[in-house]
Amino acid sequence: MLKSKLNVRSFVIAAGIGALFTISPAKAEDASATAAYKDIQATLGSVPDMFKTLPDAAVAGAWGEIKGVQLNPKTALDGKTKELMGLAVASQIPCKFCIIAHTEFAKLNGATDAEIKEAIGMASLTRDMSTLLNGMQVDEGQFRRDIDRLVKGAKAAAARTGSKTNPATAQR
Repeated sequence: MLKSKLNVRSFVIAAGIGALFTISPAKAEDASATAAYKDIQATLGSVPDMFKTLPDAAVAGAWGEIKGVQLNPKTALDGKTKELMGLAVASQIPCKFCIIAHTEFAKLNGATDAEIKEAIGMASLTRDMSTLLNGMQVDEGQFRRDIDRLVKGAKAAAARTGSKTNPATAQR
């Protein structure tokens, strides 16, 4: 009987210690989520509900990505370009939530209706041509040679005209 009580007591102690180990990370995750919520509030003025739907363990990481790339003014791309790219990708995924957000954020960053339409048009064109090229099993080596030839031709045309136009559009 004494041995049985010791086994039960050992089990209870072991279970208690195990529970402490499983609870500790949750508190650490809650702390990082709380810190992220405070930073979101300070940065955006409010915490969008989309962050509140995430598991606590994902909040800080998701916010870090958004703040580090999308909202960061010190990246290689300006805000308007990033939002137009986000809109183009969102149009292809498709994600109605992302389309709403990136459209409004693109406008906030100075995008015109014409630029928004063109970004979506480029997304559609890229998807369409990708479908054709992949489906028709176009030879990649030949495709690369064709692109190299087109780029050389565009650069030569730009040099002849003294244009500083994007070489990809110089043959218009």
